[in-house]
Amino acid sequence: MFKNTYKGTCTAYITFICLLVISLIGCSSAPTPSTNEAGKSNSLEPQKGGTLTIAEIAEPDTLDPHKTSISTGSSISGYMGGSLVTFDPVTNKLQPYLAESYTASEDGKTITFKIRTGVKFHDGTPLTAASFKASYERALAPETASPIAAQLLSSIKSISAPDDTTLIFHLDKPAAPLLPYLTSEGYTQPLSIDAIKKYGKEYGRNPVGIGPWKFESWKTGESITMVRNEEFSWGLPYAENKGAPRPEKLVIKFIKDNQTLLAALDSGAIDIATIPGKNAKKYKNNDKFTIIEGTAPVVYSMEMNLENEFLKDIHVRKAINLAINKEAIIQADLQGEGVPAHGPLPSLMFGYDPAVEQYGYKYNVEEAKKMLEASGWKENEQGIREKDGKTLSLSLMAYEANPGNQLIQSMLKEIGIDVEIQMFETAAAVDQGLKGAFDLFIYSYGDIDPDILYLLKHSSQIGVANFGRVNNKELDALLEKGRTTMNEEERRKSYVDIQKLDIEQAYGVPLYSPKLFTVVNKRVQGAKLNRMAQLSVYDVWIQQ
Repeated sequence: MFKNTYKGTCTAYITFICLLVISLIGCSSAPTPSTNEAGKSNSLEPQKGGTLTIAEIAEPDTLDPHKTSISTGSSISGYMGGSLVTFDPVTNKLQPYLAESYTASEDGKTITFKIRTGVKFHDGTPLTAASFKASYERALAPETASPIAAQLLSSIKSISAPDDTTLIFHLDKPAAPLLPYLTSEGYTQPLSIDAIKKYGKEYGRNPVGIGPWKFESWKTGESITMVRNEEFSWGLPYAENKGAPRPEKLVIKFIKDNQTLLAALDSGAIDIATIPGKNAKKYKNNDKFTIIEGTAPVVYSMEMNLENEFLKDIHVRKAINLAINKEAIIQADLQGEGVPAHGPLPSLMFGYDPAVEQYGYKYNVEEAKKMLEASGWKENEQGIREKDGKTLSLSLMAYEANPGNQLIQSMLKEIGIDVEIQMFETAAAVDQGLKGAFDLFIYSYGDIDPDILYLLKHSSQIGVANFGRVNNKELDALLEKGRTTMNEEERRKSYVDIQKLDIEQAYGVPLYSPKLFTVVNKRVQGAKLNRMAQLSVYDVWIQQ
């Protein structure tokens, strides 16, 4: 055994699979705090009481974290849950939470957790190692048909709980992405098995967790209401308030329409909402609100189908990269509220190589034209390039009607590539993408761990999530090393090499990462964003 107890250091990181167009797992990365952050300390003393109201665009399908297929099902149940481990928001290191400590065997196939004592579910039953064992075995059971939680736990072969405080995971092979999966207070929280037996199929409407908030009611189409757990005394290690929440109630209101949401913010009907960048300016200098700003750990990318006869030519792929003005697309799509993506990983993710900002492709139309010329592509009378009697024409598939799509069409026409835009509904676009029935495909993906690239780039994932149909044995080996290497620095180096190879081969065009804006009514104090740019309300209090 190697005796690292992980109390502040981390030898393994893990993926939340949040390929947004496939699994719809809401996921983000470490936020970039704004200068007007609601979480800033002030001279006022925290007060108890009041109701905190947060807006959500989507209503959950269920609050059973094993059965939900919608990200809000996990995020809302997460207010009522807790996790084995957590990320420190400052150091980004894994820390124990409901586990007091944990150790991994030298071969990485066994992970042993010591479960903290004194924690109780909302129904009064104690949290034990057996609680986790029963919860995770339920998630993994075929009859549960868990769409997401089972995937997050899929590297676990078996689980044992020899006593109340010892939980042991047995793996077939090392799984570097497993531990961060266990940071989810939603999907991988422990559940009260007594409550599941009591409510049966209705458990998703009567959830029982161990978190700071207890379920009270659900008005379909309107809201979910929670009340504070008065017995809660095991707050996150980095939370200022380790005890029961200060507000009396937490209400999640469902508001699908953006204009209705903004009106609710303005009227004070809701306290907190995440809004599009195009609406952020209105609130930045408004003395009634504060804004917490973060960068989504999401990359909007234009994938290339490597089975297309034209795109098999690396010179064509590189020319396409050189022809794209990312700043112009950010301005068009996000009103400037985004940052350019230089490679396949978001800039705040573990393994990101800052050097990619230098060796990644820079906008250079003339260089793009020269590259096509050197590869034998000559312009015809219409300004479109031809070679061996074939015209360089491509289709561009997208599922979001962004103005940047037309910009890309125009940018590629400037270097002699004819592009036809094809719009699809999200599900249809994904289906076409999985079949390889496209030339260029604009889509978005995100994660908190670089193992997302295994899904997107490994040859075994063609037809699963490898839209570009990338088949590179050197890249496969690096991706496999990245997900099984337990040494942090060795794993980091693997992803540095992966980024260099991916860019060298010009498999796609990374476009941008959008900024996120969470607007908070100033009567609310202590609101923060966690490492995933998700709202944290552990320290919230309401000025009466």
